[in-house]
Amino acid sequence: MSVITQIDAMEVLDSRGNPTVRVTLELSDGVCESAIVPSGASTGKREALELRDNDRTRYMGKGVQKACKHVNEIIKEALMGTESGRQNDVDSVMRALDGTENYSSLGANAILGVSMAYARASARSLGIPLYRYLGGANACVLPVPMLNIINGGSHADNTVDFQEYMIMPLGFECFSEGLRASAEVYQNLKKILNERGDVTAIGDEGGFAPNLKNNQEPIEVILKAIEAAGYKAGDEIAIALDVASSELVGEDGLYHLEGEGRKLSSLELVEYYENLVSKYPIVSIEDGLSEDDWEGWKILTQRLGDRIQLVGDDLFVTNAQILAEGIAQGVGNAILVKPNQIGSVSQSMQAMRLAQRNRYRCVMSHRSGESEDSFIADFAVALNCGEIKTGSTARSERMAKYNRLLEIERELGGGEYLGWNIFR
Repeated sequence: MSVITQIDAMEVLDSRGNPTVRVTLELSDGVCESAIVPSGASTGKREALELRDNDRTRYMGKGVQKACKHVNEIIKEALMGTESGRQNDVDSVMRALDGTENYSSLGANAILGVSMAYARASARSLGIPLYRYLGGANACVLPVPMLNIINGGSHADNTVDFQEYMIMPLGFECFSEGLRASAEVYQNLKKILNERGDVTAIGDEGGFAPNLKNNQEPIEVILKAIEAAGYKAGDEIAIALDVASSELVGEDGLYHLEGEGRKLSSLELVEYYENLVSKYPIVSIEDGLSEDDWEGWKILTQRLGDRIQLVGDDLFVTNAQILAEGIAQGVGNAILVKPNQIGSVSQSMQAMRLAQRNRYRCVMSHRSGESEDSFIADFAVALNCGEIKTGSTARSERMAKYNRLLEIERELGGGEYLGWNIFR
């Protein structure tokens, strides 16, 4: 077995121009691999800590030199000489080294960078793809993409309250055909928005960010784009929403839909969703209620859980312990998986496996602050997630993931594409 001979972290920039950590790891057999850690804009309270320098003279306080120093000094010293292919052991050593529940000592961005780079190097040393190293022989499912084609909320400077309006190409035989159809819808959406005189500037994740009159109009415009592209809404392509409702809660405890001039209670917001689901081909709602509103989540799950997918992002923060609470209380029926929410590859896998054992769906996800790193594409295939969120068919940091999935599809000779079977 090869062993770790060098670990080096440096400060690079993400897709928003903010600093993030890049880790390069070398093995004794000459393998050298790197990984870049993403960063979120809309973050849950219980996420692992992304360590920032808070030095206002550099990058407005967002530098990550401290995290890099922790990698180059503390983590490196602990891991030098460790054999490759021992993912759980390496991640456990780093967790113990930090000594906190949320990596507030060394920083989750430091830990995750090493965890990802080590996984990549181990896979290459073994001469196998990353998805095979992480998932074994059973890794074969290409995920249905959830493409964010209209941005709102904290991902765009517009009047739309909900953070993401997504399309899901469910009625296709393979990933590449679903992606092609989605790209065609995206281009038709741009054309329609232009003809309406709407702004076609794009948000953090590549979706358009027009000012629309309410939170239903984006759905109406997307349905027109699906039709214009020659596809059938609700049959070939469905709608998914990420409300990011923790961002909507005011000091009065109500959900503020500023774009509509409304303030709603938990029950009223659930009824709002029921109306949307009855009216439109919506198959998934993410973070429909606040991360603190567990009673509201129970009502939402009781009312809509047997009809659509209810995804917990801020609610579960890729944390197996919190997910176990949700399973016990009957809250939600799916988990969003963001490795930097929890801090390591192994812990992300732990949360996914717990979800799958309890028939909760898993959705692999990027962050709004991304890079050219395509790790999550392999990760989604590794655990047969069946779904992936990684933005629209625009911006190179998003396309890096889709292009990697196209490569994997070819390597697997097509693989499996579940389409509507995700929900059956």
